[in-house]
Amino acid sequence: MATIHQPVSAGPLVATVAAVKRSVVAVGSHLPTRSPAVSFAGTGFVVGDGLTVITNSHVVPDVIDTERKETLGIVLAVGDGVVFRPAVLEARDREHDLARLRLSGTPLPALQLGDSDKAAEGQDLAFTGFPLGVGLGPFAATHRATLAAITPAIMPVRGGQGLNARVINQLRQSQFKLFQLDATAYPGNSGSPVYDPESGIVLGIVNMGVVKGAKENAITNPSGISYAVPAKYIHALLQQKTP
Repeated sequence: MATIHQPVSAGPLVATVAAVKRSVVAVGSHLPTRSPAVSFAGTGFVVGDGLTVITNSHVVPDVIDTERKETLGIVLAVGDGVVFRPAVLEARDREHDLARLRLSGTPLPALQLGDSDKAAEGQDLAFTGFPLGVGLGPFAATHRATLAAITPAIMPVRGGQGLNARVINQLRQSQFKLFQLDATAYPGNSGSPVYDPESGIVLGIVNMGVVKGAKENAITNPSGISYAVPAKYIHALLQQKTP
């Protein structure tokens, strides 16, 4: 008798990804005289009333060339093409590598921010973004992750010889914690929402990956270790008044 194989269930992440992707955008700028006109810088995601976009501070340029009519904004996939929507920088938190952009026009679907203080080491997570930019097309990609550790916000040292008394003291005094993820985040993933696979509730935002050796190795030889800023700092940024 032939054996009937039942399809393997992929779990709740399938439905969650479909919902999350509607709120994930590419962040960059548009300059009419540039080729291509749109320059991709990273990923962002929509929260609140559908007109607020959260991304990393390092994704948003310090200077926009307004004299040449450069415009900060987001890129959305629409059908087989992309649409650029202008945005303005409303607030920036350089300490926690966060930025808040404001759109005008039609609101977009928004993601819900959760309580990152309740995140626990070992829990399953996922993040969605543009790992190598829109060069691969305007198609957001999703990666599974494990919350490997909740660590002080200090860059890792190279080897035991770098773990000196000054560094150890910094580790002890740091009040800013990051989520260390057992996952690979590529250039372009900066600003990706990190969320619960079942609910889609955002618990953090990808802001960097550990690179082995030269920065070019981020693509050819990734470390498999990435970091995310907890959502508690996004909550604080949303309360920050516009200058």
